[in-house]
Amino acid sequence: MNTSAVAKLLGVSPSTVQRWVKQLELRTERNELGHYLFTDEDINLLKQVQDQLNQGMILQDVTVKGKKARKGTVQSEPTYPGMEKVLLKISELEQRLNGKADDVVSYQLLQHRREIEEFQKEIERLNKRIEALEAKQTGNSRKMPADTLLVFDQEKPRKRLKKKNIFSMLFGF
Repeated sequence: MNTSAVAKLLGVSPSTVQRWVKQLELRTERNELGHYLFTDEDINLLKQVQDQLNQGMILQDVTVKGKKARKGTVQSEPTYPGMEKVLLKISELEQRLNGKADDVVSYQLLQHRREIEEFQKEIERLNKRIEALEAKQTGNSRKMPADTLLVFDQEKPRKRLKKKNIFSMLFGF
């Protein structure tokens, strides 16, 4: 029987029958269009559900005795000739790609290490230069008189030039 016929038999709407099947996870068969096909056993289960609901139970508390086990078939993936060869080639290419990526990363690490060593040598050279300049500075500061340490060149402040307006430049106002 289809959903409409079962609904008429039970005196409920077809959507109610569909809701019961879905919420109670009843395993009913379906046709090629996806419509439910009810057997006598399925109808008896739905009558049990209707009786429990008529007694005042809510749908979540309804228990169904004799629930059918779900029927199904396992579909295996279709095998194509040469598919294993393609998959093997893909895995080989992935391994080669990973190897290349590892080589690139190793090269980059070596480059960075060399750059860091060059920076360290430059820092050491600069530290020696700073120490030499500081030593020279402390030696020179002892020889200089105190009044000449903070002497700056005396220069007159420059007079700021007045900016001309573009109209006055063009028309000579």
